[in-house]
Amino acid sequence: MPVPGLSARVARRHEATGGLPARGARWVWPLMFACGVYGGYFGAAQGVLMMAIMGIGIDETLQRLNGLKNVPAVLVNGVSGVLFALVADVDWLIVVLIGGGAIVGGVLGASIGRRLPAAVLRGFIVVVGVAALITLLT
Repeated sequence: MPVPGLSARVARRHEATGGLPARGARWVWPLMFACGVYGGYFGAAQGVLMMAIMGIGIDETLQRLNGLKNVPAVLVNGVSGVLFALVADVDWLIVVLIGGGAIVGGVLGASIGRRLPAAVLRGFIVVVGVAALITLLT
């Protein structure tokens, strides 16, 4: 799987340049902003994009980054949800069903994600990202 090789190359580059700053590479935050704009409008694979950006640009474990990604994702989805509720006709039954599913998925995902080895979590993220890409392109 090529992703661990990419991680190793990025880690070597960070070591050669003195390591990453505590808040990650400078390009992380503008890309996270762009990801937020994308997620607010479209949302598909937003978490995978955030994990890719943070995984390369922030020196932290995937498990911690997976938890961290939930904070901007909640903000993006919350802001876009409020805006949609203000300007669109909303089917609130669907909102309740999706919200309930998100809560269950978040609790299960957090408990499972913390226990998975980094390689398994990385593989799962890649599989979900590729599946989303294939679904979007077909």
